[in-house]
Parts: sequence; structure tokens; C-alpha cells
Amino acid sequence: MTTIYLIRHAEAEGNLFRRAQGHWNGKLTPRGLQQADALAGRFAGVRIDAVYSSDLERARQTAGAILRGRDLRLNITRELREINMGVWEGDSWGNLSYNWPEQMYNFNNDPEKWSVPGCESFEACRRRMTRAIEGIASAHDGGTVAIVAHGMCIKIFLMGVMGIDPGDPEAMMHGDNTSVSLLHYGGGRFEVEYYNDNSHLGELSTFARQQWWRDTKKDDPTSLRFAPLDPRSRHDADFYISCYRDSWVVAHGSDAGFMSSVYLSSARSHAAKDPATLLKVLSGDTPAGVLELDPKRGKELNRGWISLVYLLPEFRGHGLGVQLIGAADAYFSGKKRSAVRLHVAVTNTHAIAFYHRYGFRDLRREQGVASDQILMEREIT
Repeated sequence: MTTIYLIRHAEAEGNLFRRAQGHWNGKLTPRGLQQADALAGRFAGVRIDAVYSSDLERARQTAGAILRGRDLRLNITRELREINMGVWEGDSWGNLSYNWPEQMYNFNNDPEKWSVPGCESFEACRRRMTRAIEGIASAHDGGTVAIVAHGMCIKIFLMGVMGIDPGDPEAMMHGDNTSVSLLHYGGGRFEVEYYNDNSHLGELSTFARQQWWRDTKKDDPTSLRFAPLDPRSRHDADFYISCYRDSWVVAHGSDAGFMSSVYLSSARSHAAKDPATLLKVLSGDTPAGVLELDPKRGKELNRGWISLVYLLPEFRGHGLGVQLIGAADAYFSGKKRSAVRLHVAVTNTHAIAFYHRYGFRDLRREQGVASDQILMEREIT
């Protein structure tokens, strides 16, 4: 008989950015690192004979918490990866809910019907996970193993083991970050002692800060979507200038030095090079802000450049701004850039604190049009 602790990875950037992160790689967030510490505490006195992990960074980082104080090596395998989401990989959940409503419903509620180009089927994922975990259990017969994998593939595996119909979404909820399931394997059969336990987390729980997931038939209303902004359109151009002007006033206290024609010309140049670099941020169909990226600036240094991050006043203070950083990260990681940079006015203390919170560091102080600016940089996953 083999004892198996099956563990979901800690909170990763994809969770925070609200983006589909099947095989899309990402590291743990600051909260995720705290969750990993709590997980290490939970297992401090537990006998573990071997530790296995998916090869994705968020799982490997989490598995490192189990290894603390143990003279064990980490066994890494692609077979424990999250389900491959095909063309959904790296896209925002807001975009997916808006552009693929039927398939999003299937993904959450009737997974056997879920199918998008390039994806791995739920059944293929179940077979893969079952094969991998059976192999690990057989290799450590009589021992205790810890296995770190991912939320959806763990759910699919557990539903198969417990004989739960995939079309009954209320029968099993998604497990919290670092949630633990305890199984026993012998005679070719799995027995589940408990599943998705997050009692070690307390206030560190990811789910405790969310409410939408409690109704599995609803999409996450806090997930923003991103659509190309057309600066040649009078309506979109006016919206862009209005947002940029307000951002300038917030940063500098007035619009002195703001040159609308210069910034609009730059936006048109960016959009002409790549429409995906000038985006209208939306909540459903409601405009919420603007994200502007410069596809050329910093390229020689293998850096990406963020020209504008802006949310309308009514969307601020709700933890949504990080999704714009996530969109920039997704774009430039696709371009194989190693980091993103931006300028922030030294007078804009709120923005400086925001960027620090999400991994930006100060590089140097530089002269700007209306005030000195801090050049900041954030490493890309």
C-alpha cells in the first residue's frame, strides 16, 4: 500500500493575472510563496519518502516547500502537467468567457463536451494523470509520496478515481492553491481518505478572497477582457486621449506638459505595427481603461516597454490593475523578452507602490517632461 499526498501548486502569476495557465509557465506570487511556507509547516512532521512534481515552474517551486529539511531530490515529470488548453493558453479568462461562451460553459460545467483547437481532452488528461500516479505509487510500494500538480488535472483525476460524473460540476469543487488530498494505492485501486483540504492556509487562502466560484455556472465577473483600440476611429481616439490625460493629471497634479497630438501619434504608430499593443480594457462590454505597449522600444536589450497602464476611476481599488500587468507579461513573453520596463513619475506615489507590489524594481531616476521619473523593471516569467 502506498500513501499519496496529492497537492495543488501555490498561487501563481496566472492565477493573479486571471489568465488561462495550462502549459503557460509562471512563477509563484508573493502570496503563493507564503502559501508554500504554510504547506511546509503542515508537512514538517510527516514522513515523506519521495517528492514528485510537474515540470512547470509553479509546481516545482511548491514542491520545494515539501523538500525543506529532507535529504530528498525532486523528481520532475511532464506527465503531471496541467491540462493543455490549446488556443486558450495564456489568454485572459475575460476574453475566453466573452469570445467562447459555449465552450467556457462546457469547461466549467460539462467538460466532456469541451473542445477548442489544440487542446487536450479531459479524458486524455485523466488517463495521463492516472498512468503517472499509478506508476509513482507502484515505484514506492509501502512508502509515502508527495505529488505536486495542478488544479484542473487533479480535479479530473480525483473525479475519475471517485467515480464522479464529469457532467456533475457541483459534486466536486476546484481545489484551493496548496490544497491537499490524501490517497492510498494498493491492488490496482485508489482509495481517497480526504480531498482538497486547505486547513493549513487560514487567511492565506486564495478562494477566501473570491466569491464568484461558489456558483460554478457563473464566470468570474472580475476578469477583464482586452480588445484592440483603433486610434484611427474618432471615438476610440477620444477615449484614448481622455484616459491618457487623466493618467497624466493623476501623476503630475495637472495636465501641464501633456501633448495629446504627440501621444496619439505614438499610439497610432504602435497599433500600426501590431494591433495587440494598443488595447481597450473592458469589463464585459463596459470600457474600463487602456493598455498601451511599445513593440520596438527596449527590443535591443531584450526588454518590453509599457507606455500606458490606466483604469477608469470606478474600476480602481478593486485589485483589477494587476490584470493589465498580466496582459503586458503575456504579450512580451510571447516575444521572448526577458523583462518589461516602464516610467512612473516620482510624484505618483500610489503607482510606485502598485508596481513594487507586483514585482517591479527601481533601476534609476531620469528626467521627464513634467517631473522626474523612475525607470522600473519587472522580470517576465
